[in-house]
Amino acid sequence: MSASDHRPASQFAGSAVFPHRHLTGIDGLQPHEIMFLLDESEQWIDSNRSRDKGHKQLRGLTQINAFFENSTRTLLSFEIAGKRLRADVVNMHAAQSSVKKGETLIDTAMTLNAMRADVIVIRHQSSGAVRLIADKVDCPVLNAGDGQHEHPTQALLDALTIRRRRGSVAGQRVVICGDILHSRVARSNILALTALAAEVRVCAPSTLMPAGMERMGVTPFTDFDQALDGADVVMMLRLQNERMSGAFIPSNREFHLRYGLTLARLARAKPDVLVMHPGPMNRGVEIDSAVADHVVHSAITEQVEMGVAVRMACLDVLTRRARRVKGWS
Repeated sequence: MSASDHRPASQFAGSAVFPHRHLTGIDGLQPHEIMFLLDESEQWIDSNRSRDKGHKQLRGLTQINAFFENSTRTLLSFEIAGKRLRADVVNMHAAQSSVKKGETLIDTAMTLNAMRADVIVIRHQSSGAVRLIADKVDCPVLNAGDGQHEHPTQALLDALTIRRRRGSVAGQRVVICGDILHSRVARSNILALTALAAEVRVCAPSTLMPAGMERMGVTPFTDFDQALDGADVVMMLRLQNERMSGAFIPSNREFHLRYGLTLARLARAKPDVLVMHPGPMNRGVEIDSAVADHVVHSAITEQVEMGVAVRMACLDVLTRRARRVKGWS
């Protein structure tokens, strides 16, 4: 964890508050840079709820969403974000790309660059692929999830949801439970939440718990009931069967018995606990419908709403130099 600068974002002028050309991960971001992106996201929330969405920040710019891995909600969220800022949005799906014909990732990056995009959003099944492409293109690159590495905008929207519902991220006891081993969401959330001074607990069967988790500043648990004690926020993760090469759990039923979030188990957390899930959910496996749809505790649909606001903020911030916004040249 390299984040160490806790100065308020208001102490920085212009581009000094976020000097990065790309957003490939939370790793390497300072706490004030994360807070800046959350603050920038706030302005889009009420705007998105109104009928007047006449934003023009990205008018005349081309946004390519290059998704080498299937996605529905993340692609749709980035597409809506770009269109609400008036970007010309082009979606490229792997099934329709030359990657299927054997084109290398470098050649794909060079092709995207030659098309003179102004910002590229990339989702890829391989860890590190987004960083590789970012090093080869002339425009800002946003990571929409790469392998088991990072999913930075998911972590930002989760932090924004927690901050709005709990008043602050700092001091919150957050339990992340499920398939920690294969989850880029878990990794990005751990980086963001610990940088913002939350207490983070991770919980999984030993087969789905990466070694050395303590080095990330979190406390690992294999007993979900113990991990839930006094929790302010519970973040559930699905089993990522598509990334598993063998049997990591005896069965879904066994996993649900030990790690599924039920109303009875949720009672071990604080009375006003917040329940989150990045989706898609496997109801009856990692979470019961009675919890997922709970009108008081569940913030799952709110996470989806925050996702559009966060992605609008990231697209706006990363294109400010190209748009020659004052202070960002």
